[in-house]
Amino acid sequence: MDPLIQEAKRAALDVLLHNASGPFEGLPRTAGWGYPEPYTRDLLISSLGIFASGNQDLLNSLRRVLETLAGNQSPRGQIPSTVHDPENRGASDTTPLFLLVLGLYRRFTKDATFLQGAAVKALQWMDYQTIDDRDLVGQQPTSDWRDEQWVLGHGLYVNALVHGYLRLLGLEDRANAFRIAANRVDGRGFATTDQPTYSEWFYKVFRDSRCDVLGNSLAILTGLADPGRARDMVAWIEAQCVELRLSGDLALDLPPCLFPFMKPGDPDWQARYETYNLPGNYHNGGVWPFVCGFYVAALVAAGEQRLAEATLRALTVLVQRSRKLPATHPGAFGFNEWFRAQDGAPAGEDWQTWSASMYLYAAASVESGKALYL
Repeated sequence: MDPLIQEAKRAALDVLLHNASGPFEGLPRTAGWGYPEPYTRDLLISSLGIFASGNQDLLNSLRRVLETLAGNQSPRGQIPSTVHDPENRGASDTTPLFLLVLGLYRRFTKDATFLQGAAVKALQWMDYQTIDDRDLVGQQPTSDWRDEQWVLGHGLYVNALVHGYLRLLGLEDRANAFRIAANRVDGRGFATTDQPTYSEWFYKVFRDSRCDVLGNSLAILTGLADPGRARDMVAWIEAQCVELRLSGDLALDLPPCLFPFMKPGDPDWQARYETYNLPGNYHNGGVWPFVCGFYVAALVAAGEQRLAEATLRALTVLVQRSRKLPATHPGAFGFNEWFRAQDGAPAGEDWQTWSASMYLYAAASVESGKALYL
């Protein structure tokens, strides 16, 4: 493999080891300097890179994260938003991520009953998150990883996580029913006849068909999308990214997290976006390395190995950039949080745990020729 990729893998492991212990009960940091808190979603998503690394110290750290989350679970079964604080609640993705990663951890360690009591409570919590008492779950705006974006009703990203944990926990009958529900084209599912990618969200007569790259990548990786649809999704995303580059809206050979960008005057534009979520920035089309890591793995899962290799090389170049690493780390890989789509400038925190971890996962998936674990 490319020597630069090997160098980036070593650097990513260094970041994870550096961040493995922070100031909050010794739990992992979310970023090397900017985010000392142990944010639940970031650390759980980072499990994929930890599994790929095989590093025992990191695996031990992940086990402690899962055990602490189980200990801080709410009486009704919800998983908190920060690992150490049982009162910090309200996220729509932490509980499905907990169940997904618990399934992965059980498979990886061959411990089929690990945290069974917490799993039962979390499953019950998720059963009551349905809007219509059927299969798909609902959420409140700004409650998933996009804290500056309104996702209403049934969100693709959270529901793809649900499909993933149903399969990993061996609930195949429920997973099959869930997949059928998600693929309905009558307005009660994520599929549409207009484009191969799934809608970002829908609720009753309302629907946002923008492309959520993380949600669609997870749909491919968890099998929510069948192989034929997965290939069509990839081809469509790549073609749309070409158009974004031609229009000057994308300077990188990597997809933005969301497109088309939300702009002033659009029905879903929020006044707050003018300050926090401009087009091509943050959750409104910023380029996030951790999302790109999922996308690389989804390319492998869709059978697009050569495209996955090229996209991994582009991601390798990107994660070198930093906003401002400390003087003690000159020339190190930045593994920044997110980049502006229009010029590729780093705009988040350096040494982000999930940026480094998902790079390891993407590289391992490309090397093995298959999307690992999911």
